[in-house]
Amino acid sequence: MLHHDTIVALATPSGAGAIAIIRISGPDSIVIAQEVFRSVRGKNLLQQKSHTLHLGHIIDDAKTLDEVLVSIFKGPNSYTGENTIEISCHGSTFIQQQIIQLLLRKGCRMATAGEFTLRAFLNGKLDLSQAEAVADLIASDNEASHQIAMQQMRGGFSNEIAQLRNELLNFASLIELELDFAEEDVEFADRTQFNALLERIELVLKRLIDSFAIGNVIKNGIPIAIVGEPNVGKSTLLNALLNEERAIVSEIAGTTRDTIEDELVIGGIGFRFIDTAGIRETKDVVESIGIQRTFEKIEQAQVVLFLVDGYRLYVEGSIDSLVLEFGKIRNQFPLKPLVLVLNKIDQLNDEQSKSLLAQLTTYNLQPTTLSAKNKIGIEDLKNQLLSFVNTGALRNNETIVTNTRHYDSLLKALEEIQKVKFGLQSNLSSDLMAIDIKEALYHFGMITGQVTNDELLGNIFANFCIGK
Repeated sequence: MLHHDTIVALATPSGAGAIAIIRISGPDSIVIAQEVFRSVRGKNLLQQKSHTLHLGHIIDDAKTLDEVLVSIFKGPNSYTGENTIEISCHGSTFIQQQIIQLLLRKGCRMATAGEFTLRAFLNGKLDLSQAEAVADLIASDNEASHQIAMQQMRGGFSNEIAQLRNELLNFASLIELELDFAEEDVEFADRTQFNALLERIELVLKRLIDSFAIGNVIKNGIPIAIVGEPNVGKSTLLNALLNEERAIVSEIAGTTRDTIEDELVIGGIGFRFIDTAGIRETKDVVESIGIQRTFEKIEQAQVVLFLVDGYRLYVEGSIDSLVLEFGKIRNQFPLKPLVLVLNKIDQLNDEQSKSLLAQLTTYNLQPTTLSAKNKIGIEDLKNQLLSFVNTGALRNNETIVTNTRHYDSLLKALEEIQKVKFGLQSNLSSDLMAIDIKEALYHFGMITGQVTNDELLGNIFANFCIGK
């Protein structure tokens, strides 16, 4: 891919709107823009200062295409680090295409996905993790994911990694120096200080790796599986949570044959609720497939809501059966938060409710009670779900890892650091330790882009939208 030519793309979403922005970046940006632009005041764009706006018309020979506002950003003080022009035109798709086609004829090339941000990275305006945060920021659809992306784009994660890398690099230089004086048997690197540094790096890496557990689900939405027997109100609960008729509700048991998913933001955190097929013995082939998928969704979920018909439970006195079924799910998925939810509690009077809850308490079960149909207790359930999310790191602005590529590099860096630490404690020779240190530095560099290759950059920026 060439990075010294001039590129153009639509920077706003495709389709008609009030305005559209067409972005040009590259050495000939201002020259090309001047060829097609006529200022209402007769200004020459080549003579204008950076970060200025100019009103005029886009002209194709003698034909006026649109009245526009042109923004000038001269490199290196621009997003890409290059001369950049942004043309704000009317949002007609016809006008957008006419202007872009004109710019292509004048010497621009259509930008590829993420090429503006790629140029910002190559020109040192952003490091690689900051560039990836741009895509996360665009994709953020709740407060938590937005906050994480902003923190990473401001360089919080990069700065933490860069500091560790620089300190390790300093010791690596001293180790390399020892190799140059190997015959004189001297030590330039203080082993005690080096061990303390390795301990600190290991601690930070473990914290960042652990943060991925929450960061990944916040970025992608926390999956919540709603499970239980047929006709206990799972679909009604989904509708009540979403406040819309998302799932079909029927008195007929087994109405839900497949999983139904939808998302909801609670307290700034994205949750992905999954309504599943009722769990029961059945000879219906289609329903059996749905039940199989229920268990697959339980496997994927972060939290499981085990829904029970509270009224039926009280009338039938089937608590032993409930305890057995609840225990099966708990034993099969011991690490997942499993919440017992008693639905249709409005059909019981206060005395009956107290009696039922007292019986469940003898089995060490503390259920959440609600009426999905009448939307009673829904807010309490939402607050309980929020309690499962550790947002303390968000409130404290700690670094949270959300990117799988970063997570993989951190794991590999930790492995190399532990090798160096073991080598230091075992009095391993400097040349062998230097190999492991270089590997750790390599993985640090992969995160921030100090070590990279065309294939890696292609994979990352291919996921960007064109125009960014």
